[in-house]
Amino acid sequence: MISDTIRTLRERAGYSQAELAKRLSVTRSSVNAWKSGLSAPTAINIIELDKLFHVSADFILELEQTQQIDLSELTEQEIRIIYELLDYFRQAKGKA
Repeated sequence: MISDTIRTLRERAGYSQAELAKRLSVTRSSVNAWKSGLSAPTAINIIELDKLFHVSADFILELEQTQQIDLSELTEQEIRIIYELLDYFRQAKGKA
């Protein structure tokens, strides 16, 4: 459910419901309603969520299974480090 995806992203980022609400300029009760499945974020909220968490709207809406990260604001060196970390984790997972 979209509520689970938002909760997971929020928790990974270390945000409380109140902090997420503040960052999105919505009320905490709105975030709580999303979590409870009583309502869903608006299209504008989805766009803000994907910018905040650097994921696609499709990922938030659970239209795709893979998570994408926007690397456009990183330097070539930072991007290389990320790819090296991904390779490290893939290799470590293969050994387990």
